[in-house]
Amino acid sequence: MLKKTFLPSVGKLDEVRGEKQVPANSVPRKPEGQATRGKTTHNRLRRVDNFLLQYDSTLLSRSDGPYDRAFYVDLGFGAKPVTTLESAARLRRLNPRLPVLGVEIDPERVAKAQPYADALTFFRLGGFNLPLQKWPDGQPETVRLIRAFNVLRQYEESAVAQAYERLAHYVLPGGLLIEGTSDPFGRIWAANLLRREDEPLWQVEALVFSINFRVGFDPGQLQTVLPKNYIHRMVPGEAIYDFFAAWKSAAQETQAYKGWGLRQWFGASAHNLAARGYLINLRRKWLWQGWLIWRFN
Repeated sequence: MLKKTFLPSVGKLDEVRGEKQVPANSVPRKPEGQATRGKTTHNRLRRVDNFLLQYDSTLLSRSDGPYDRAFYVDLGFGAKPVTTLESAARLRRLNPRLPVLGVEIDPERVAKAQPYADALTFFRLGGFNLPLQKWPDGQPETVRLIRAFNVLRQYEESAVAQAYERLAHYVLPGGLLIEGTSDPFGRIWAANLLRREDEPLWQVEALVFSINFRVGFDPGQLQTVLPKNYIHRMVPGEAIYDFFAAWKSAAQETQAYKGWGLRQWFGASAHNLAARGYLINLRRKWLWQGWLIWRFN
C-alpha cells in the first residue's frame, strides 16, 4: 500500500505528500537532482503525448483562473530538445495558447536549446525544484502537467519519494504528473499517473502500460520499462509481481484471440485480468491502441 510518505508499491491510499508550499516565483539557486544520460530520439514520446491528449484533454485546454497560462513541463528533456518541441506541436493542436517549459539540469543542454525558444516555448536550467518565474505582468507562473520520462529510472529508488514530494509543490490542484520509462524508440513504456489534490499532495491515479503492436505483445516486455518504484520489486510477495503473474496467465488463457490479431488478444487479456479483480479500464479506445490502464481509485 502506498502511504503518504510514498512506499513504492501499489494499493488503495496511493498518496504522496509534500512538506510545505514553495512560492511559485521562486527561482532555484541550485537545481535539485543529477544529470542523466540525456539520450533521446524523434517521436520517442509520441505515444505519451497521444495518451495525454485522450486521457485528459480538459486539463490541457482549460484556461480558468491560474490555468490561463499554466505550463506543460517536460522535465529532463535531454541532450536535444526534440521531445519538448514535438510535444508543444502536438498539444497545441488542442490548445494553441499552451505554454511549454523544458527543464534540464545540464547548463550546456539548456544553452543549446535556446535557439528553439519562442513566446510560448521556454528552456530553463532546473531540476525537481522547477525554475518558475513571473510573467511580464507580474503574475506567477503555474503548472498544469509535468511529464518526467526516463529520468527517475536513473536514480536510486530512495530518491523517488523526495522527487515526487518536491514536484507536488508546483502543480495546480487537479493537475497531473506522468512519470515513467520507455524503450529507446518509445515502442513500449510504463508510467505512474498522479493527480494533484487541493494540498501539495499526490493521489496515485493509475499505472499505465503502452505497447506499439509492431513489436508484438507479451506482458513480459513491459516489465523491462517499469518505473523506478516498481522495477526492483518484481519478486514474489510484491503486488507488482502478482500483477504481472496474473497478466501473463491472462494472456496465456486468451491466446486463441491471437489468430484475430494482436489488438484483439491484448484486449481479451485485459478483460481476463479485470475478471481476476484488477481495476482495468476496459474502454475499447484504450485497449485498441495498446494502452492498459490499471486504476487505483
